[in-house]
Amino acid sequence: MILRATVTSEKRTRRIAGFSPVGFVWKAMLVLSVLHRKCECSGIHNTENKPTASKGAEFNRVYSGYVNRGVEEIYSFNYTTKPEKVDAVRVYVSANSDDQHYPVIFVIRQQNGVLSWQVPLVLRGLYQRKYTYQEVGRTLCPLEPMQEERSSEQSMFIDVASMAPFDVRYELLVTRVNHFTLETGVMFNFSATPSQPRYFLYEFPDKADSVVIKVVSNRASPCTVVSVQDIWCPVYDQDHNVEFIGVYQSMTLKAAITVQRKDFPGGKFYVVFVIKPEDYTCGGSFPSTKGKGNQTWNQDRIKDLHVTIVPSINERVYVHAMLFSFVIFLFFFLGAVIVAFVHYVRLQRQELDGLYSPDDGTGMVAASHPLASSASEGGSYGAIDESSPAAPGSHSASPMDTARCRSYSDSSAEEDSDLDTLQDMACDKNVVTAKAYVYVSDLARKDSKIVSKKYKIYFWNITTISVFYALPVIQLVITYQTVVNVTGNQDICYYNFLCAHPLGVLSAFNNILSNVGYILLGFLFLLIVLRRNILHKRALEAKDIYAMDYGIPKHFGLFYTMAIALVMEGVLSACYHVCPNYSNFQFDTSFMYIIAGLCMLKLYQTRHPDINASAYFAYATFAVVILLTVLGVIFGKNATWFWILFSLIHVIASLTLSTQIYYMGRFKIDVSNADIGFFKRIVTVLYTDCIQQCNRPMYMDRMILLILGNLVNWSL
Repeated sequence: MILRATVTSEKRTRRIAGFSPVGFVWKAMLVLSVLHRKCECSGIHNTENKPTASKGAEFNRVYSGYVNRGVEEIYSFNYTTKPEKVDAVRVYVSANSDDQHYPVIFVIRQQNGVLSWQVPLVLRGLYQRKYTYQEVGRTLCPLEPMQEERSSEQSMFIDVASMAPFDVRYELLVTRVNHFTLETGVMFNFSATPSQPRYFLYEFPDKADSVVIKVVSNRASPCTVVSVQDIWCPVYDQDHNVEFIGVYQSMTLKAAITVQRKDFPGGKFYVVFVIKPEDYTCGGSFPSTKGKGNQTWNQDRIKDLHVTIVPSINERVYVHAMLFSFVIFLFFFLGAVIVAFVHYVRLQRQELDGLYSPDDGTGMVAASHPLASSASEGGSYGAIDESSPAAPGSHSASPMDTARCRSYSDSSAEEDSDLDTLQDMACDKNVVTAKAYVYVSDLARKDSKIVSKKYKIYFWNITTISVFYALPVIQLVITYQTVVNVTGNQDICYYNFLCAHPLGVLSAFNNILSNVGYILLGFLFLLIVLRRNILHKRALEAKDIYAMDYGIPKHFGLFYTMAIALVMEGVLSACYHVCPNYSNFQFDTSFMYIIAGLCMLKLYQTRHPDINASAYFAYATFAVVILLTVLGVIFGKNATWFWILFSLIHVIASLTLSTQIYYMGRFKIDVSNADIGFFKRIVTVLYTDCIQQCNRPMYMDRMILLILGNLVNWSL
């Protein structure tokens, strides 16, 4: 402790005295060494990281050089903008390196913003696929034209840099776009690639409220997206952001976008063209999941485009089109009114003259009338005399006999009861329909009131179906149209954009207007059926024997149903054309199938009123048909199993319907006692009647017609 204290005291004495030769020399050498080292380090830093001065550059001249981690290049461009003119500048760059870890970064600084990208440019596709491009071209967002009368000077800087530890060669070319503004009615041709999108400026003419942008290409591939955007920077002209704003649609060979002035208050907009790296956006084949590596397509996906902007139709054309459509259908209503009036005048004259007709509902007819003469002779109206040699020994019933045989009950228990007399047997439907020659009178033995109520079920069922089917459809298409208007994605709806004319919130008003004929003619059909029904009721109230017992039985339930179906076809077809697409195709076709089925039922019901299908079974059949249609839209493209299933159902349904027609609705299968022996009996009957002795069919005419009908049906 004493030694340490002494030494410390001695050092303190020397420090206070300020004199130490050895320490002074050591400190001086240390200071000189540090200063020398600092100067060396400072010299190295200044050599490698000193700021690079910008180089003055010119348009239409190619500049090349090398950049790395320590070398950066800055180019300065100065140009003059003319008043009332939009000047656009386009930059082309390329690099010889495809290393994505050390890309070359290009940064463009302008007065109104900064734009940057890298080379190689990487675009992403499905299944994590990447597409790299060594050549990139971009159009810089132009400045708005000044209102000044003199020209103004503008400056632009382009920075080229890279973090690569090695030299990377680049090339730079800056040009001024000569044809940046599109003209009305003038076609402009250009090319674009995924790494070199294009966009142009368009200004509405003075008297145009809407224009149509028409784009045509000679090649379906590559897929292209056409976008309409407002005058705003930055312009979204890249594959990943072109769908962010504005209105856009994909195209292969043709595209058309209708643009309205009200959507662009400034009267100007940009038309942007972006080439997709893959074709799945346009409905093309999806890329294979194999080979997820980088794909370099610099030259393969070049597309030549031809764009033309023409004025669209004005409001006067809309008004004329609507008036013309309504006037055309008004003539149908006027024609129906004139025919009804002429018929009414004819009836009034016949009442005054004492001449009556069975269709007039007046009750009596002249003795010279063909129906009266045939009735007096004991024949039946419209029937071939079965006492002729063609049908020996048969009995023909007069209309009065037919009236006496008519059943006033629709009970199946009464129909299946035992037969007590020959007269009962002649009136039994199982016996009547089994005759070789069957007439309308044989198939119209049920009480007309009961049968009419049966066919009215068709009307009430289709009314209920229409309400429950139409309400969600209308709600859905309103949602579709709202999504289209909000997002601008016109690929949601499959219009023919070349002839789609918007009005208000509707993107294709003319497609909706074209369905007004279904609705108007459906109501006209409904009025015609109502008039005929009223006249027939008056004839029944007057106890007209020919309205009650002669002629083809009149049942108007199916006619009312067909009228409602026609109206609903117009409503649902209009809903479909609000936004036609893959998911609502059945809206347009459902009532087409129903109308076709109702027409066939009505044709069959005219001659077979007692054995026609019930409303419940008919609508259930329509539901199965529509279900198969929807499944065909979803799976029918490449699914073999669906077509096998459809063919089996088609053949079985055709054979079942043919059997019912052949046996006049009397063929039934007792499901409660069905067993495997039923199929054995079918095979036995076919073998004995068709192969072993080949009996003649009981109803030859029906068999021939059914065979021909099924052959035609299956061949289609």
